[in-house]
Amino acid sequence: MKIKENNKKAIIFDAGALISLSINGLLNELRKLKGIFKGSFLITEQVKAEVIDKPLKIKEFELEALKVQQLLDDKVLEMADSYGINNSLISKKTEEILNIANSLFMSSNIKMNIMQLGEASCLALSNILSEKGVENIIAIDERTTRMLVEKPENLKELLERKTHAKIILLKKDFQYFKNFKIIRSVELMYVAWKKNLIDLKKGDVLDAVLYALKFKGCSVSDEEIDEIKKLK
Repeated sequence: MKIKENNKKAIIFDAGALISLSINGLLNELRKLKGIFKGSFLITEQVKAEVIDKPLKIKEFELEALKVQQLLDDKVLEMADSYGINNSLISKKTEEILNIANSLFMSSNIKMNIMQLGEASCLALSNILSEKGVENIIAIDERTTRMLVEKPENLKELLERKTHAKIILLKKDFQYFKNFKIIRSVELMYVAWKKNLIDLKKGDVLDAVLYALKFKGCSVSDEEIDEIKKLK
């Protein structure tokens, strides 16, 4: 299968970003955002397992899984194979990324798993797309992976705060991650608000949306929200 000639741009969604948007009732805004995006919204098989396949078997999460499944059925979201990328290739690259990321830090003489399978698969797909000349960005709400890409020098301190334990940096092998591009659900919904894609019109809608995401899903500080709001 050939890469889509007219769709050489993609946003790759991690499970966390989709869950943040879903539990805050913002999937319709995501649908509208896709309508103006000149490219594809992609997920990997690993992410599909996290947001659809496994939750469908759990009553508490079944409804949210069905909502995301509908996005896939309506081709708002597409699988990576729509770009001719086999899951075995993604899995191989995912394993490579996990091995690198989860060998950087140690706590109590045990290497720390700082990256999970779904996130690593998103980075793997991003890497493969970039090699094929497809401009892409990854939607990730989790702070650790984002910091590994954007501010790895601060990651040791973050991990120590999260674990309340002494963390040892085994190797500064951060170069591998420097070329990935990350976006969060808050930035995506800022764009939706800016483009008048959010149905609510009265009140401080942007503030309400950003703080809803902060309190239910997205790792973002008050200061970062203030910076986003200054972009008005």
